[in-house]
Amino acid sequence: MTEEPRRKDSETGHPNSSMGCGHKDDKASLALSQIASFSHQAPSTPASKEVWKKGGRMFSILLAVHLALLACTLVSSGAFEKIAVHDYDVFFLLTVMMLIVIIWIIFYLAGTSRCPGAILCKDSHAGPIWLRGGLILFAIFSLVMDVFKIGYYSSFYSCLSAIKIIYPIVQAIFVVVQTYFLWVSAKDCIHVHLNVTRCGLMLTLTTNLAVWMSAVTDESVHKAHSKLKKNMTEELFRWFLRVGMRSSSVDQCNCNSQICQIFKNGYFWLYPFNIEYSLFASAMVYVMWKNVGRFIDHHSHHIQRLKFRLFRRTFFVGIMLGLVILVSGLGVLILYEVQVNSNTESSKKSQALTMYYIFNIVCLSLMSLVCIGGSVIYRFDKRDMDRHKNPTRTLDVALLMGAALGQYAISYYSIVAIVASTPRDAISALNLTYALLMIAQHTFQNIFIIEGLHRQPPKEDYKHDSHQKDLYGLTFVNINAVSLRVPDTGSTLAPGAASGTEAVCPSDLVRSLTAPREMNWRRKFLREISMFLLLSNVILWIMPAFGARPQFDNDTELNFYGDSMWPAIVDICLPFGIFYRMHAVASLLEVYIVS
Repeated sequence: MTEEPRRKDSETGHPNSSMGCGHKDDKASLALSQIASFSHQAPSTPASKEVWKKGGRMFSILLAVHLALLACTLVSSGAFEKIAVHDYDVFFLLTVMMLIVIIWIIFYLAGTSRCPGAILCKDSHAGPIWLRGGLILFAIFSLVMDVFKIGYYSSFYSCLSAIKIIYPIVQAIFVVVQTYFLWVSAKDCIHVHLNVTRCGLMLTLTTNLAVWMSAVTDESVHKAHSKLKKNMTEELFRWFLRVGMRSSSVDQCNCNSQICQIFKNGYFWLYPFNIEYSLFASAMVYVMWKNVGRFIDHHSHHIQRLKFRLFRRTFFVGIMLGLVILVSGLGVLILYEVQVNSNTESSKKSQALTMYYIFNIVCLSLMSLVCIGGSVIYRFDKRDMDRHKNPTRTLDVALLMGAALGQYAISYYSIVAIVASTPRDAISALNLTYALLMIAQHTFQNIFIIEGLHRQPPKEDYKHDSHQKDLYGLTFVNINAVSLRVPDTGSTLAPGAASGTEAVCPSDLVRSLTAPREMNWRRKFLREISMFLLLSNVILWIMPAFGARPQFDNDTELNFYGDSMWPAIVDICLPFGIFYRMHAVASLLEVYIVS
């Protein structure tokens, strides 16, 4: 067989079985150095390995698609009372899926990852510490939510199906096991049990998405019920549930005690954290799935040990301005919730909407201008583009572009409704400005983040070459003095310094000494921009995630599209917009560290 260079992302494993711990040798020198102690079988052609790789991936994708469609069908069907699918049917399916995933994760940690030669290399870009830290934060809140659910459902154990109590218990175990699994294994490039690992990872991803769909549906139904309760009597509300939307079996039981009300309100307030946890876990699992059977050439895949220095090389302008936006947004959110939810007067509602729109218009305008400024700074950035294969970065870009479509859709629907509706008042003008700025801000921010993710980190402390160190071995350099010491017409240095060195022009000397200072200014500005955008995205995630949703309180869109179409549009698109903000926070943190 003719020797061919090994592909950078190839696989090892027995071609006829995905359950063995053996491997195929690779002809490249790098692979030989990595697996010589584990493998003694005959090499196979890269083409055959690529075909087997695609076949294994296709099988796991088909499994994920069918499970996702089944879960989506049950979740959507269970949202309506007229369809003979109940919420405990959905919980039963999710419980079974989570139990299977838990069993597979234990098998992976105890068996697959301990096989000889199972993990020959790790992806340094996968599962960065800030992403895993965010996952743990969301996992903690998800566990608190499960505790509230267990306490709430336990109050009605006599009139509820047992699955309603079993589900949060299994979900809590699932969150703990999966979080530990992703913390220790997010960087793994596994090379044994390939097909089983791919199917297990896809099942994990599908389970997280199914839990996400169920949580989004429950939250939307709960908010719809809350609005109906404000405007209807109890008898009329129960009649509406019987003829229309889903009535949870809990609604048939009485929740009169104070502790029961605390559990009920608490776990619905914690739903946004559980939603974000499921999406974060799905993203990390997808990167692991892409890394199954992958070899990493460390000659081209440099491991950059970047340190997060929050209070170094910064002017604090971005942090302080971002904190002002964050605190102001929290105040606006509290006032909005108080005036909209506790008052039925139209004047109070208009004041709350005006305050909300003005704050968001100011915030989005500043963010758009800052993103444009950051993109201009990138035009003068001398760093090289990072063109190495990076599944994590590819997923980040795809999620940013895909999740932004949700907010784009809401904005364009609002623009059409406002322009086509009459009469137009101040609220409509503010709403139109808000929708336009939302589109612009998403676009400019995506451009800034994607450019930042594709930049290589700067060289540490701008180290000079050895001959430059010998030549300019000074701690503090007076550029004017250096210019005077080196004659303009001289092509060589002084005899004592000329031996073993090259001729240096004074202009090159001054340029090499001032370049680090110029680069340092650019890095500082990029860090300030990243930190300001990060804190601004945090408050723009908090506001809709915790109830500030003017799309339901503004009558323009409701009157134009109707009471059924517009809430459906918002319920489908808004979760993607909320996820966009949190994913932008993680991406901006990476841009901050790389800058």
